[in-house]
Amino acid sequence: MPTGKQVRAARVLAGWEAQDLADKAGLNRETVFKVERGTANPKPETVERIVRTFAEEGIEFTDNEGVRRRPQGVEIFEGPERFEEFYDFLYHHMLEHGGEVCLSVVDEKLLAKYRRNPEVQRQRMRELVKAGRITYSVLVTVGDFTGDYVAYRQQPAHAAAPTAFYAFGECLALISFPPKNSPHVVVIRSEPLTQAYRQSFHAAWEKAVSVSQEEIKKIKSKI
Repeated sequence: MPTGKQVRAARVLAGWEAQDLADKAGLNRETVFKVERGTANPKPETVERIVRTFAEEGIEFTDNEGVRRRPQGVEIFEGPERFEEFYDFLYHHMLEHGGEVCLSVVDEKLLAKYRRNPEVQRQRMRELVKAGRITYSVLVTVGDFTGDYVAYRQQPAHAAAPTAFYAFGECLALISFPPKNSPHVVVIRSEPLTQAYRQSFHAAWEKAVSVSQEEIKKIKSKI
């Protein structure tokens, strides 16, 4: 959670008045002032609006009460707290643009291991699928098959590091699980690179084994 000093510094970096931030984040100006002065204990959704508003401007909060402009085209999400922010980014990107989400993951359970409440994200994505806004395909080696809105296919087990990638919109997210401060997500905004990974995903998809919802129910009943 950013401090009041960070919020004010980010606003100055963006060249905004307090009213500008209030308008863009859907808040009132007095709330912005209270947050910056540290005289209020803002609700989580208020903080989320502020962080998301600055993220859309390319500004992010760093450790030691820092603020910086995000390197253009690349964003890094490191650790469990930032992992939640990555999924917020994924959701809002697909909400705005729609299209195809492709996830290739060695062990699907790792994605839930570091989440505070993965069902929130599942419900949001489920609603986008039901509304016809997106399609969601997951290629797994080891799966927990928790997404009833997902088309699954399974690859045979093989010696591979526990990694994953998402291809969605114009974004490619590369995910690893190092021993410290895991997980580590690098999001690259590059249509050609994302398309190359998407094509690789589709080629592997054609060779993988389909997993029906009936089979998923049987698998989950044995867990």
